[in-house]
Amino acid sequence: MNGDWLMRSRDGGLCAYAYDPGGDAVVCRAEAYPGGPWSPPRPVGGEQRVQPEPAVARGPQGYAHLVAWRPTVPGEAGLVHSTHFQARLAALDWNPIGHPNKKGDRTGPPAVAVDAQGRAHVFVRNNGGGVSLRAQEEKGGWGPWRDLKGEDVHGELAAVTGESGLVDLYAVTGDGGLLRWRQEEAGRPLVRDEKVQPAAARPGTLRALATSAEHTTLFFTDEDGAVCAWRGGEAPVRVVDAVGPGAVAAIRCRLDDVDCTLLAQRASGGRVAFAAYPTEWESAGAWWTESGPELAADASVALVEDGEGRVVAGSREPGPQGRLYLAPRKRDEPGLALEAWRHVG
Repeated sequence: MNGDWLMRSRDGGLCAYAYDPGGDAVVCRAEAYPGGPWSPPRPVGGEQRVQPEPAVARGPQGYAHLVAWRPTVPGEAGLVHSTHFQARLAALDWNPIGHPNKKGDRTGPPAVAVDAQGRAHVFVRNNGGGVSLRAQEEKGGWGPWRDLKGEDVHGELAAVTGESGLVDLYAVTGDGGLLRWRQEEAGRPLVRDEKVQPAAARPGTLRALATSAEHTTLFFTDEDGAVCAWRGGEAPVRVVDAVGPGAVAAIRCRLDDVDCTLLAQRASGGRVAFAAYPTEWESAGAWWTESGPELAADASVALVEDGEGRVVAGSREPGPQGRLYLAPRKRDEPGLALEAWRHVG
């Protein structure tokens, strides 16, 4: 899924979303209560079929917003949106929000971010190779589709809400250049930076994180195999060599009373690797440490903060029955000391 598939629900418990190709559905499983047993996977949004590569984001009230393509007529599809207010309960039925070009087939994986007012912003590549946006309005309903421009966009988009409550969007072009759009005022469409940043970024490796009151940071892997950080303006900065081919997971947390950015990635050997550095101080350097069981090559990794404020690392194999492992950070221990990885389900 595009977004944080492992998140904290409104009641403080954890929940995990996955796409079920056998049932053409998004499924969710959740803790019965914080730290309690996990429910079996169950479909989100009713019985309507949806297509692969859905997106998910957590809003400021703790609700999950999900977006997916659904088939309409042969050869065509439209986007649908659902809100999941409580992970242990049923989500709203999928609500159609249309197609950026009015009609046609899927144009690319969607992305979603939720602003400080709880309004979902849905982004997707359009037939012109740029990006289109449709956002919820303050008084309910959805605004019109807006063409945010851009060109030659490839792979997944990375949408993120900053500490300001405003939304940023990042994308990569076919030749590895970086594009950024920024929301300058709540409730307004995003504005694209005029310059395409040369970067040799690999499509499918983008991950964005709010890193200060002023900035969001984009993490990506370049063609030389380095995990890089970019906040617009100046050129991207190398953080550390990647240990695997997939995107990193990222979260801000306090380690030894220092505001740090923690990265996680599935290493080529199959285990989860972690690296941390003082937030927005990439020049300090970072080093990987591996942990946990060996995972399938297509397993995904996530980082989340639980209801007690502890970082929890998660890894999951694809599909609703894919093995899910969790490892919370140990209480009152220095550094990133994790409890033993636990198989859920």
